[in-house]
Amino acid sequence: MRVLLVEDDQTVRNFIAKGLAEAGHLVEQAEDGKSGLSLAASEKFDVIILDRMLPGGVEGLHILQTLRNQNNLTPVLLLSALADVDEKVAGLKAGGDDYVTKPFSFSELQARLEALVRRNRNEAQPQTRLTIGDLEIDLLSRNVRRAGQKIELQPREFRLLEFLMRHAGQVVTRTMLLEGVWDYHFDPQTNVIDVHISRLRQKIDRPFHHPLVHTIRNAGYMLQE
Repeated sequence: MRVLLVEDDQTVRNFIAKGLAEAGHLVEQAEDGKSGLSLAASEKFDVIILDRMLPGGVEGLHILQTLRNQNNLTPVLLLSALADVDEKVAGLKAGGDDYVTKPFSFSELQARLEALVRRNRNEAQPQTRLTIGDLEIDLLSRNVRRAGQKIELQPREFRLLEFLMRHAGQVVTRTMLLEGVWDYHFDPQTNVIDVHISRLRQKIDRPFHHPLVHTIRNAGYMLQE
């Protein structure tokens, strides 16, 4: 991974840079806030290690807030001697993704960095397939299969199933369905939801040995195994 290290303490900076280089990572270094912000804004990194307290009038939280205001979503691990809970909360609220206090274990720092990069890469990958139990829908081809059998759905039925699958294990209310599937922001007082739920059950539940679509009395519906 390509790492930007913004740290004014040369001893700490050299310690982190040496460890990351030995682990096979590429490290760009900045010793003050101004140069750190310039690098972060102009080049692409997988993760940024950012010290809270920096010289030169541009401190860590200012850099972080500037990047987030520019819609720069690079994961940022804040590094600081400030161990107070309020300081950690301030750093995370400003857009930080993790917070490590000094002194620290290099192995922990490296593990946290790698976890941030993995999470960011996973979030960047578009989800094209939804699965629950033996039911699967492909969002690109719009194919639906259960237990390997292809199921033909009408466009609205597909949207309804997709919505239920994206909220699998959660109670989905009528209001949520009206807004998420029909784009209604009011209840038209019709049985449109009941009709489509019934049709969906006929196709994805009735031919199989156990139902996936459950009615939660006085609440809504839930898709679960």
